[in-house]
Amino acid sequence: MLEIKNLTVCYGAISALHGISLSVPAGSIVTLIGSNGAGKTTTLKAVSGLLKPKSGEIIYDGKNIAGLPPHAVVARGLSHVPEGRMIFANLSVRENLAMGAYLVRDKKMVRRELESVFAAFPRLQEREQQVAGTLSGGEQQMLAIGRALMSQPKFLMLDEPSLGLAPLLVKAIFEKIVEINRERGLTILLVEQNANRALEISNFGYVLETGKITLQGDSASLRQNPQVKSAYLGG
Repeated sequence: MLEIKNLTVCYGAISALHGISLSVPAGSIVTLIGSNGAGKTTTLKAVSGLLKPKSGEIIYDGKNIAGLPPHAVVARGLSHVPEGRMIFANLSVRENLAMGAYLVRDKKMVRRELESVFAAFPRLQEREQQVAGTLSGGEQQMLAIGRALMSQPKFLMLDEPSLGLAPLLVKAIFEKIVEINRERGLTILLVEQNANRALEISNFGYVLETGKITLQGDSASLRQNPQVKSAYLGG
């Protein structure tokens, strides 16, 4: 569903990605792991149009979307949940969710999607009129995911969804990611520093180091890889 070919992205004169290639098959969960500064967030931003690649291709659903503006990428069915959640803190929960559906013109469809998000995250319905900035970290992460789902995506990118959350909430968020993948049939590209959790729920993984893919394989094999164990799994 998504294929990145020889992607290079620069910040001024500094190259952040050095010709990386990866693929995400339809219906799968693929994870991208690596240390801070490896280029994981840059990869997602390039796919979603927030950064313009210097070279390479981003083939999504058979078409090259490299360099398209973010709203055009969303219109093609690809949603991005950014690192740090990036909710609209001064808006209510419901208003945040409505912002996620800004490209959906069918009001009945928006209502159906809102009901679906509330069914997936009952806490959001309880907090529907609450100002989003007053939510807990876990609730804000639920809101960020719910907002992305409001655009009715076929492909979902998640950037560090467990960042700053307590262990119980981390478990709940990862269970919800699996549920979304299974029940909605959403293809997911997951960037996550909690490599053990990410490899537990994904089908395939890539290791990104200083802007280059250094390892790849099915997630079960990567969890047993001595290099991955030593660098990312505390073993």
